[in-house]
Amino acid sequence: MKKLLAMLLALAMVFALFAACTSSTTEPTAEPTAEVTEPANEVTEEPSAVEFTDSVGRTVTLPSEITKISPSGALAQMFLIAIAPDLMVSVASQYSEAAQKYVPASLLSLPEVGQFYGSDDLNFETIASIAPDVVIDVGEPKGTIVEDMDSITEKLAIPAVHITAALDSTPEAFRTLGKLLNREEKGEELAAFCEKILAQADDVMTAAGEGKKSALFLLGDAGTNVMAQGSFHSEVFDYVTNNAAVVDSPSGKGSGNETDLEAIMIWNPDYIFFYPNSVYATVAEDPTWTQLTAIANGNYYEIPSVPYNWAGSPPSINRYLTLIWLPSVLYPEIAVYDAKAEIQEYYRLFYGYDLSEAELAEIAENTGLFL
Repeated sequence: MKKLLAMLLALAMVFALFAACTSSTTEPTAEPTAEVTEPANEVTEEPSAVEFTDSVGRTVTLPSEITKISPSGALAQMFLIAIAPDLMVSVASQYSEAAQKYVPASLLSLPEVGQFYGSDDLNFETIASIAPDVVIDVGEPKGTIVEDMDSITEKLAIPAVHITAALDSTPEAFRTLGKLLNREEKGEELAAFCEKILAQADDVMTAAGEGKKSALFLLGDAGTNVMAQGSFHSEVFDYVTNNAAVVDSPSGKGSGNETDLEAIMIWNPDYIFFYPNSVYATVAEDPTWTQLTAIANGNYYEIPSVPYNWAGSPPSINRYLTLIWLPSVLYPEIAVYDAKAEIQEYYRLFYGYDLSEAELAEIAENTGLFL
């Protein structure tokens, strides 16, 4: 019995020793750890809206990407055709049959909505139904421009902005439009062309000095309305000529100031430039008109008008054509650049149209360019 007990005790001790050894060599259970997740790449989304401050200090909220624009009138329309015709969803007015081939075909089917200034017939109902992202006004800021733009915004519940563009600030206007419409490369191209033409004209006029030619710019059925010195419409004329039409109150309208042949004879300029649809074709046969020095000497010309009047009706970027054309006619010994090639470049850049020499000759037949 004692032997049996001794054996059982010995076995118990062996099992206890084995258990202790096993426990000391077993790996400890690891503590649970938090799952480490690599942060996802952050996606920076374009803002859905941006703040834009226009040329008269108004800050408006616009979509970050503008896809639909309406011009407030013909001046704005000309700028927008040059930089973003594909974004236009309306036109101020339709084009004549003669003008249609010179502008992007996409414009010909757009709804006509009139203009805020000028004819003062902007169709708010039609614009609202089209729902552009923005209405853009470009040109001379009227005295009521802030109130005017605010009123368009309020009536349409669509933001309206004004971008000032005088003759010398046109390059900056294109740069501003380029940023606004995400067309910065095109805006810069147009701005650079305008700067080149401005610098070129400035060189010619500096060289001309006191030798600026006196001129009149006549329009109307009888040819007795005049674009008077100091008006917004005569800005380009005043720059490249000694505009002889000095009146007490220059008109701000595209029809100019009413006058008469007696006043024209007193002014009696070296050159006369007639607007389209005036009396250019008949003055050489009229004994009264032929008493004028310009008519008697054959120094009278007609302003081209397709797709827009070159001299500024409306007074927009089309006036750059006059900056090319008039100095080459009035100061040929100084203006030694290739006016025809530059006019063709203008049509390509601003209308997207490759103007042939034959087409240019037809458009500019009575301008003096082909003498």
